[in-house]
Amino acid sequence: MVLNEAGHRIQIVDASLSVAVDAGNHHGEGVFWNPEDGLLWWTDIESKLLWSLNPVTRESKRHAMPERICCFAPRSGGGFVLGAASGFVAWDPRIASWDPIVAFESDLPQTRLNDGRTDRAGRLVAGGMDERDGKPVSSVCRLEADFSVTPLFTGVACANSICFSPDGSTMYFADSATRRVEAFDYDTLDARRTLYELEEGSGLPDGSCVDAEGYVWNAVWNGSRVERRAPDGTLDRVIPMPTIKPTCCAFGGEQLDTLFITTSRLQSSAEQLARDPLAGALFAIRPGVRGLADPSFAG
Repeated sequence: MVLNEAGHRIQIVDASLSVAVDAGNHHGEGVFWNPEDGLLWWTDIESKLLWSLNPVTRESKRHAMPERICCFAPRSGGGFVLGAASGFVAWDPRIASWDPIVAFESDLPQTRLNDGRTDRAGRLVAGGMDERDGKPVSSVCRLEADFSVTPLFTGVACANSICFSPDGSTMYFADSATRRVEAFDYDTLDARRTLYELEEGSGLPDGSCVDAEGYVWNAVWNGSRVERRAPDGTLDRVIPMPTIKPTCCAFGGEQLDTLFITTSRLQSSAEQLARDPLAGALFAIRPGVRGLADPSFAG
C-alpha cells in the first residue's frame, strides 16, 4: 500500500490504459477536446503537425503546419487560435487560412511559446520557454478575445501546467525546471504559492488539466506517470505509464470520462527508444472521474 502526505492511500489507476493512436510523435503536446466537432486535437511540436482523433470511429488525421505549434484552442464557430513558436496565429483548416495575430517576444530569438490553455472566459493563456539556455527570461501572457495581448508575469524558463480551477478563480502553473506546480489568484495574480513540489530525480511537471471535482492532473516528464492532485496539493491517484515522457493530458469524449495523454520521443537516443517503443503514442484511460471541458477561444 502506498500512502500520500496525509497518510491516505494513493490509488494506482492503470487497468484500462490503452494506446489510442500509435502516433510515433516526436513531441506530442497540447492535447485539447473540442466538443463542437467531437474531435480530440493535439500537436506534434517538432514535426510541425496538428493531429485530430475521432474517439468514436477511431479515425485520426494529421495537418501539416508552416511552423511548430506549441499550444492552441478551437474558436467558437470554427477554426483555431494557435500558439505557434513565433506567436499567435488564426488558422482555419476548412479554408486553409493562416493569419498571424501577434508575435511572441520578438526581441528574444531564443524563446518560443510553449504551454497554454483557455481560461474559463475563453481567453488563451500561454507561456514561453528559453530553448537556448533554459534561463528565466520568458513570460506568460493572455490573448484576449479582441486579439490584444495582456502580459501576466515574467521570469519564466519553461512554462507548463497552465490550467484553471472549475470556478476560474485559481490558476495553476509550473516553471518545469523548478519541479514545482504553483497556484495563485487568477484575477490579481497574488497569493502565489507552491501547490506541491516533485522530488529531485522523480521527473518534471509538464502539461496539466483540471477535472470536474477541481483536482489537478499532471503529466510528469521523465517520470513515467500521470498524477492527480487535490486542490491542496495532496497526491490522490497515479497512472503508471509504459513510456518515460508523458507530456500533457486532457479529458475528452462525449461524457468527458476519458483522459487522453500525449507522450514524446524528444531527446531520446536510439537505444532508449528501443527500450521505449510506445514513446510518442497517444494514450487513453477512464480513471473513474469526469473532466471539465476547456472553453473554446472567445474571439
